[in-house]
Amino acid sequence: MIGQMLLKSKENTTYKEDSVGEKPLRSIVKSLSWRTIGTLDTILISWVITGKLDLAFSIGGIELVTKMVLYFSHERIWNSIKWGR
Repeated sequence: MIGQMLLKSKENTTYKEDSVGEKPLRSIVKSLSWRTIGTLDTILISWVITGKLDLAFSIGGIELVTKMVLYFSHERIWNSIKWGR
């Protein structure tokens, strides 16, 4: 029954899956969740080092955008590589 549901859901999808069955949307959600954790960490470290909360949030904001783009790109590239599978 579960197998039939999974097969049926794959038939109705509009996203192109990569060779391991991961959709780009999953990579986006993973990027967002990881960057939330990473950015909070960066803000905390920046605040401890500088003692300035406004500067810590500025550093965290820049880091959020750049690292999210880098992670998404890195994830998609690695999903296309067959080595090690």
